[in-house]
Amino acid sequence: MFERFTTEARATVVVAQDEARALRAPRIGPEHLLLGVLVAAHATELGALLDEAGLTAEAVRARLTELRGGQALGAEDAEALRSIGIDLDAVRESLEASFGEDALDRPDLGADERRGWLGRRIGHTPFAPEAKKVIELGLREALARKDTGISAEHLVLGLVRGGDGVACGLIEEHLTTAELRRRVVALLDRAA
Repeated sequence: MFERFTTEARATVVVAQDEARALRAPRIGPEHLLLGVLVAAHATELGALLDEAGLTAEAVRARLTELRGGQALGAEDAEALRSIGIDLDAVRESLEASFGEDALDRPDLGADERRGWLGRRIGHTPFAPEAKKVIELGLREALARKDTGISAEHLVLGLVRGGDGVACGLIEEHLTTAELRRRVVALLDRAA
């Protein structure tokens, strides 16, 4: 399937992997694919359309960090643990007092350092089922339109069609998913 991806669509997937790692996410989700589109398509008509709506990589990245509380566990996770008497801030402080400051932070590893002693990759970030679904829906959008390749625009259509709560919520902070779909379809129609 990836052989049918345009340069921007391939870059979207690569950037999504990088963004998930940078945000220390356990999996690549639709929100990371959204970030991938915003970065990879920034100098295209799609990028201009998204930028005009206020949907920028910086804004989405900041919002994701805010939603996750800047931690590996999100604010909802912290609240759930607090309800059973576990204070994550107190746990972090105790561990840092015993093992040193930033003991819980994962270091950013270079490509060579991500390989274990057997040459296996360490730190591989898998795709969440929801992200795989977005890619599949992007393919279906391209097939339904009888387009020859799968572009970043098709991935955006897959995102809004998939209806993932986080990714669509990030989009909806700037414009409705229905409006984004309409604008992207119009963009594809003009390019055809």
